[in-house]
Amino acid sequence: MKLISVELLRLAIPLVSPFRTSFGVQTSRQVLVVKVTTADGVVGWAECVALTDPVYSSEYVDGAAHVIEHHLMPRLLATGNLTAARVAGALHTVKGHRMAKAAIETAVLDAELRTASTSFATHLGGVVDRVPAGVSVGIMDSVPELLSTVEGYLAEGYVRIKLKIQPGWDYEPVKAVRERFGDILLQTDPNTAYTLGDWKLLAALDPFDLLFHEQPMDEEDLRGHAELSKLLKTPICLDESIVSAKVAADAIAMGACSVINVKPGRVGGYLESRRIHDVAQANGIPVWCGGMLETGIGRAANAALASLPGFTLPGDISASNRYYSQDLTPPFVLEDGHITVPTAPGIGVDPLPEVIEGLLVSRQQLL
Repeated sequence: MKLISVELLRLAIPLVSPFRTSFGVQTSRQVLVVKVTTADGVVGWAECVALTDPVYSSEYVDGAAHVIEHHLMPRLLATGNLTAARVAGALHTVKGHRMAKAAIETAVLDAELRTASTSFATHLGGVVDRVPAGVSVGIMDSVPELLSTVEGYLAEGYVRIKLKIQPGWDYEPVKAVRERFGDILLQTDPNTAYTLGDWKLLAALDPFDLLFHEQPMDEEDLRGHAELSKLLKTPICLDESIVSAKVAADAIAMGACSVINVKPGRVGGYLESRRIHDVAQANGIPVWCGGMLETGIGRAANAALASLPGFTLPGDISASNRYYSQDLTPPFVLEDGHITVPTAPGIGVDPLPEVIEGLLVSRQQLL
């Protein structure tokens, strides 16, 4: 495959409501979209999930745009006989920057699969045509506000509730949600806000029959998570710690987790995500697809990934209106607690040109 055009589109999209975690508050997203065009006129799309600031990981939007322009694209364009499977190898000499690499690989893979009239789900090995949808609930100003918000999401049909927590906002909100809504699927997401010395705070949540705690401690502390898992009845799920299939295998072997959250941007793309799925499945570890407030471009590919057989837990693949009043693509709609997996070639959806233009901050032609 030969590329004749590569564009970086910077968009600014307001969120329908502020989203607060231990990392801070988001009221909008800066979205970096990669658009590639092949010599056959086929267009491939991807979004980079890096946040505006380097608070979730070391990556951030401005840095991702810089490394794509100056370091990744020159290496990619020097690759003969370009295929999505060769992207990771072509970019390997650049250390880290997995979110930027994932965006490039995904755009190439989208164009490749559109050319072959093959969907993402088919290519990755999906086995279902719809996936269960969970929703992530940020830190609120009060427990009554939290309960009202959760009630609304349950009324919409979401099958799992994830509560962002941090020291000082953990026991009371979890207790209130469990007591108010009974036997719902409920998990927490501390986003690395705790240390091993805080284990009693998390142990206090054991009676509430949670699915798991997602990434309680620092992403580099695999041994600490292994120790924490011995102190708690609630299972440990790793998110930020899992950046590759190799790290996933190490974490499983150490007993650092019994569940894995797979975020394609965090691990370098959907092909590495599939490898993590395979490693986890071989070890009897359930996986689920996490979210980074994706637009429909990323949401479509995430739904395809979540259709693989090892994704046995509801993911963060919410409806478009969870975050955006106007998505970049036709909206994803919640139906009976599920999101439909696109079946058209590539990611299966096309961005809406008028929406792209209306939200466009800058356009950069790299080729």
